[in-house]
Amino acid sequence: MNANPQQPPQPGHSTAANGEMFRNGARAVVATLAAHGVDTVFGIPGTHNLEFYRHLGEFGIRAITPRHEQGAGYGADGYFLVSGKPGVVITTSGPGLTNVVTAAATAYAESRPMLILSPGVPTGLERADVGMLHETKDSSGALSHLLVSSQRTRTAEGAAQAVAEAFAMFASSRPGPVHIEVPLDVLEGVWNGSVPTPIPGRRPGLDSRVVARTAEAVRGAHRPLIVAGGGARSAGAEVTAFAEALDAPVATTANGKGIVAEDHPLSLGSNVRFPSVQAESAAADVLIVLGSELADSDLWGGLIGAQTSAGVRDPDSDQVVIRCDIDPDQLGKNLGGDILACADTGEFLTALMTELGIGEPTAASARDIASGESGADRVAAIRRSWGEDFDFECIGARVTRLVEQGAGPSVVVSGDSSQVTYDGSVHALTASTPDQLLYMPGFATLGYGIPAAIGAKLADSARPIACILGDGAAMFSIQELMTAGELGLGIPFVIVDNGGYAEIEEQMVDRSMEPFAVKLARPDFAALGQSMGGAGVTIAESDLDDMLPTTVAEALERTVPTTIHIEC
Repeated sequence: MNANPQQPPQPGHSTAANGEMFRNGARAVVATLAAHGVDTVFGIPGTHNLEFYRHLGEFGIRAITPRHEQGAGYGADGYFLVSGKPGVVITTSGPGLTNVVTAAATAYAESRPMLILSPGVPTGLERADVGMLHETKDSSGALSHLLVSSQRTRTAEGAAQAVAEAFAMFASSRPGPVHIEVPLDVLEGVWNGSVPTPIPGRRPGLDSRVVARTAEAVRGAHRPLIVAGGGARSAGAEVTAFAEALDAPVATTANGKGIVAEDHPLSLGSNVRFPSVQAESAAADVLIVLGSELADSDLWGGLIGAQTSAGVRDPDSDQVVIRCDIDPDQLGKNLGGDILACADTGEFLTALMTELGIGEPTAASARDIASGESGADRVAAIRRSWGEDFDFECIGARVTRLVEQGAGPSVVVSGDSSQVTYDGSVHALTASTPDQLLYMPGFATLGYGIPAAIGAKLADSARPIACILGDGAAMFSIQELMTAGELGLGIPFVIVDNGGYAEIEEQMVDRSMEPFAVKLARPDFAALGQSMGGAGVTIAESDLDDMLPTTVAEALERTVPTTIHIEC
């Protein structure tokens, strides 16, 4: 017997020497991740992806193991929203990859960067149907129809280059999820190449004529309005400065929440669905739309801009519509524009303010102020009408305000496709930065909130992170409470229990249907949280004001998660 048998390093703990010993396709990929600043990946080790895990420790990349690959994808999204770094997911072949598809499709719908790495059948066995473990007919082909791109690589060098190209895309165009499939023989085979140099992002060039036309339009504006979406998240300072220079109110979509601090006198919050905000958008003489497709998932059947009920530009209106988006295909969606800027929002506004004179009010804003119709006056008048648009005393709004009271104004709230989120946190949370609401209004998937909160806490352990969701949504990913406990994350998970799928029950009633299949049995959530290594508290709705802020504050001091069950 060999006295010194060669023992392969444990996954994630290889030394540099052993890394060179296993200089394979997986190492090419992991080394390229490290070269692009990746320090965290989400995923579950499996038979076919272990070579990825072999190299992570050598490059200082931590591996987060959720209890389901969908949780890996949502965790990666929450990590991105707080850190600004694209989320990276490693899955195994077959079911590991298909389990993450819903999270990846969510990232596509919300235009968020995500890199998914998976092994694939060996080269030459594509569509062979020979009964290999986890064999899938055409994984890359399937995902190419759901994501920005899906690429099956042929060499280790090609896999590394594909990673570099994905990060270049994230930095230069409308972001979204990218899948890279590495055949097993490539993953485990020899790599003779070098780590590719990061590719500089190449954003669309600014058209000086568009900037000049925009400046001319806003100089003559008497009642301007800005609508900002998720595509403007990284340009909060520029949007705020531009709004102040133009003296223009700013309304945002849910994905744009906090681009302008919502306690700013020019902020209309993330309330584009409110009839009063939509009416103001129709009355504006100049409407500036930044980084949004003006989706119905935000507008709830309403319209932005001077449009007829049929959703076409009102021929009797003289409104000038200015649209800016990094994706040219977004510029004409749901509202035609008169001036179209295919550009990064921050770069566009910087050039525009230079053209106008940075920080100097335009003549239009000076006239508004002189006539007593400043932007702040318009915002105040609109806010006074919001009682007709939204019930700010509903359970979702109340819980959100109380959580914010207990956690402080910098709290990040992770939501879900729950009434307490879209009929609560979206409107009741006062966000000062664009990372304070983790939500996916477009794809509206259940199960997002818990793992997204975990990803956010991993991105910034010092930041107060709280999750507010309904009982139906919680049951989609309740197993991730175990992940939070294992990682020692002091996150309050606030579960508002209304007995199942209450909104769907309401829709059944509205359709004159007898409700069925919507009243669900639920566990004792507090006890379940305790059984998974955390704390658990049950609060009756009548005790919310007295107990919830304190309970949240105490939860944030713990090194384990706290499940807070609110009985409605």
